[in-house]
Amino acid sequence: MAQSSIEWTEMTWNPTTGCDKLSAGCKFCYAEVMSRRLKAMGVEKYANNFELTLHKGELNIPYTWKKPKIVFVNSMSDLFHKDVPIAFIQKVFKVMKENPQHVFQILTKRADILRYYDSEGWLDWTHNIWMGVSVENSKFVKRIELLRETKARVKFLSCEPLIGALPEMNLAGVDWVIVGGESGRTPRPMKPEWVTDIKNQCKKADVAFFFKQWGGTNKKKNGRILNGKTYSEMPVVQIVTHE
Repeated sequence: MAQSSIEWTEMTWNPTTGCDKLSAGCKFCYAEVMSRRLKAMGVEKYANNFELTLHKGELNIPYTWKKPKIVFVNSMSDLFHKDVPIAFIQKVFKVMKENPQHVFQILTKRADILRYYDSEGWLDWTHNIWMGVSVENSKFVKRIELLRETKARVKFLSCEPLIGALPEMNLAGVDWVIVGGESGRTPRPMKPEWVTDIKNQCKKADVAFFFKQWGGTNKKKNGRILNGKTYSEMPVVQIVTHE
């Protein structure tokens, strides 16, 4: 558990750590860099560096949070990695279901695995589990359709790092779109017109739009102002004590 500097969440919770590169957006994976750093610092949880690792002890942590929180699940991994057993994923879902006062945001690039598990009826969706897929360029818009076919109650897209245009997306059934540029030492550029086009698509489809950052080598300096405005829209957060 850790407080998060990610603009669209409050904290992170990592029942698994580690991953493998899958698509273009993974090229400069921040989680891989962070894992290497944490291992060098002697943090036991990252002793395996960026190898996929399950952390069963993490499953107890959400029960200890006293106040409602917005939580990014697996910021340092992908819950739907092919080597994460479905039984473990179901345990994570059980924890989220039993803590309805919190909002849990899951993000995956493995939309095919997500869709398969959902089609088999193995995932128990509750109001507080938000499911998202990463769509970094037009090659991966197929992930949107796979997400749409799931029974997740809140669905979102993370277009970060946005490394190509995403014209004429089908946003039916999508509740939220996050857009952000790549950061780091050698970030790939993001064109302003790509961002504006996505914003306009969201407005037309009545989808919440969140512009996270321009990115670049100095992401703090470049900020997150788009056409003189900050866009921080989010789906309505429901806080209940039972399902």
